[in-house]
Amino acid sequence: MTTHLITGAGSGIGAAVARRLHARGDDLILVARDAGRAKELAGRYPGAGTLVGDLANPDRLSWAFSHQTLPDRLDTLLHIAGVVDLGPVGELTTKAWRTQLDVNLVAPAELTRLLLPQLRVSQGHVVFVNSGSGLRANADWSAYAASKHGLKALADALRAEEHGNGVRVTSVYPGRTASPMQAKVHRQEGKAYHTSGLMDAESVATTLLMAIDLPRDAEVQDLTVRPGR
Repeated sequence: MTTHLITGAGSGIGAAVARRLHARGDDLILVARDAGRAKELAGRYPGAGTLVGDLANPDRLSWAFSHQTLPDRLDTLLHIAGVVDLGPVGELTTKAWRTQLDVNLVAPAELTRLLLPQLRVSQGHVVFVNSGSGLRANADWSAYAASKHGLKALADALRAEEHGNGVRVTSVYPGRTASPMQAKVHRQEGKAYHTSGLMDAESVATTLLMAIDLPRDAEVQDLTVRPGR
């Protein structure tokens, strides 16, 4: 049985991926920020396991996981959770910077470090859901783009380091996708939120599943997905 560990399974792309993998009978381990959220996710995906750990506090992840049972092997680690807080450089607070760097970059690095032994056993796959902001930075997007540029660097370095262990690494760069995060972005941009012109989270989920389902003789390293209308 294939086992996947997913962050961000509560909404958006993460929820779409979790639904698809659960529907086909794969084993899921879902990261939740607290016990209440873990109970909610377990109810939504019967049979799924949960791990409680707050991605906004990556320094505590090792301690939190030491009190829980980690899988013996792991086929796929899907980093999908993320946060965004827009603003010009002249106005962003250190709190806004740290929150986005912690959740979007430091937590994925720490989760990967903690789970690499299990991924090596299975010659597994690490997937980082990045963003178009991981390839370019626009006005008001400095902190978020910095976290996502860093996530690209993390993925590239990990791929080079773990290739010899058979661990595959994929970065996915979605364009604007209908999700609660995108609704927040629209509010911060002072725009009304409409899903026209946005990708559906299910479409992005399809690209992720394609990458992880490839035969062992192939690896998708970087995948850019943009709205088609």
